[in-house]
Amino acid sequence: MVPISLRMKAIADLIPDGLSVADIGCDHGFVALYLVTEKDAPKAIAMDINEGPLLRAAEHIEQYNLTNVISTRLSDGAVKLNQGEVDAAVIAGMGGRLTVKILGESLEKFKAMRCFVLSPHSDIPLVREYLYANGFAIEDENMVFDEGKFYTMMRCVVANESIDSDGLLYGPKLIEKKNPVLKEYLNLELVKFEELVEKLGHNLDEAQENKKNALLIRQKDLEEDIHVIKRILSLM
Repeated sequence: MVPISLRMKAIADLIPDGLSVADIGCDHGFVALYLVTEKDAPKAIAMDINEGPLLRAAEHIEQYNLTNVISTRLSDGAVKLNQGEVDAAVIAGMGGRLTVKILGESLEKFKAMRCFVLSPHSDIPLVREYLYANGFAIEDENMVFDEGKFYTMMRCVVANESIDSDGLLYGPKLIEKKNPVLKEYLNLELVKFEELVEKLGHNLDEAQENKKNALLIRQKDLEEDIHVIKRILSLM
């Protein structure tokens, strides 16, 4: 059994069985190994911009006697991936802005795939916005809590669809499916935002006149966030 974390398993499980895959930013190569051994991937390419992770991935691939099925490739994003070479891809473990950069540099390659899975660690609304602005849509999503952190992962396909503001912020499929981990996350966010509003109220009473406007704007933004979260929670 491939030693894979709950987060990485959730990412890999969004790839349909039987698809060839490129793991972009492969780290130790465990996602590629899992996809081949558990998801019937006929071929996988473990790709990374740094030689260190590729060497570790190659060691693990050899350990599982899968050098004939999984190859490694030094690449900045998907630059060294040939168009049509794989059915799907995974981009996980990096920030949202870098994720968008990788997509933008190889847009036609991703449009030629059957799907790809993203799991950015930051700027997730930015990633969703980019997808829908560039001819993609989120077909499925999941959210897990692993080692003290919440992680979101999304399977993307070519589609001409729109997304509303709630979906951009918290995930259209997560909301639609009433994902229990999203509900847990939203409840925690609600408590945090309400505490911040209360703290801001105290700060407003003591603030100098020239600082009150900025505090009022921040308070208004937080109250809007609270309104959005309560609306979504009411549907779950």
